[in-house]
Amino acid sequence: MKFATYRNGTRDGQLMVVSRDLRQAVAVPAIAATLQEALDNWDTLAPQLKQTYQALNQGELAAAVAFDESRCESPLPRAYQWADGSAYVNHVELVRKARNAEMPESFWTDPLMYQGGSDDFLGPKEDIAMADPAWGIDFEGEVAVITSDVPMGVSVADAGQHIRLLMLVNDVSLRGLIPGELGKGFGFFQSKPSSAFSPVAVTPDELGEQWHDYKVHLPLLSYYNDKPFGKPNAGQDMTFNFAQLIAHAAKTRRLGAGAIIGSGTVSNKQGTEYGSAIDEGGVGYSCIAEVRMIETIRDGQPSTGFMQFGDTIKIEMLDTTGASIFGSIEQQVVPYHGG
Repeated sequence: MKFATYRNGTRDGQLMVVSRDLRQAVAVPAIAATLQEALDNWDTLAPQLKQTYQALNQGELAAAVAFDESRCESPLPRAYQWADGSAYVNHVELVRKARNAEMPESFWTDPLMYQGGSDDFLGPKEDIAMADPAWGIDFEGEVAVITSDVPMGVSVADAGQHIRLLMLVNDVSLRGLIPGELGKGFGFFQSKPSSAFSPVAVTPDELGEQWHDYKVHLPLLSYYNDKPFGKPNAGQDMTFNFAQLIAHAAKTRRLGAGAIIGSGTVSNKQGTEYGSAIDEGGVGYSCIAEVRMIETIRDGQPSTGFMQFGDTIKIEMLDTTGASIFGSIEQQVVPYHGG
């Protein structure tokens, strides 16, 4: 099944069931008004939603309308939990090596994870408004899952059964603010503003054979200022799968239905020590920071700047036939003027 949330003047928007080809959509107020309501009552409502989804795909619903990504909020405009991991250890290793820091061996066996702000997600086509580009504005292309209720202490073997939906993420990061915050020893806050998620969230079965081992085995495509920037495969070099990330997040707490768990920046080594850009024959990157780290390692200093006002980013994932699975995140960086 595929779901979206249309803006309707309320905080949580209107749940829409979306056709597999992303061409049609239908509201289902008699089943669930919002995606959170559907997740809260999944066992009861999922069969009804599936019937609607099947009828929509077969062209049997007179109430169906053309699906419009520009009307979408993130599938969950706000969530009870947003915990972002760092499952691609190549990304972590790059960042640390660029500042001549050794990476602890535990990073290969124990995931990194931070708790992000989940009260105000950006829509997938919403501008990234920032007061100062000197903060080092960066995009981060990721995959995320939405869970059902997860018991505290869930095992890795059981954690995967709690995955309800998948989305794409732009985890906006302010690189210039990160060192000062981490230097305090208390983690991210100001350096991690609102994230944006893909227009559509999908059930794992929609990915077919490309979903196994609790990983998505497809390239994550990034276009920076309309130019191909990255196409790393989300299933490769993923040290910790989503079952492991969920188990890590739930070690000391329960997770409520609708909790979002992110993969961290998708990153491939590509058969080289740290990977290479698309124009060099590689699969590129999912954030500007990785390019800068490689420049620092290679040249002693970075030469690629972070995002400026007017810059754009598009993040998308296509299936094996070339069709968009989640719709696209398309955002522009603009000045913030308050309000």
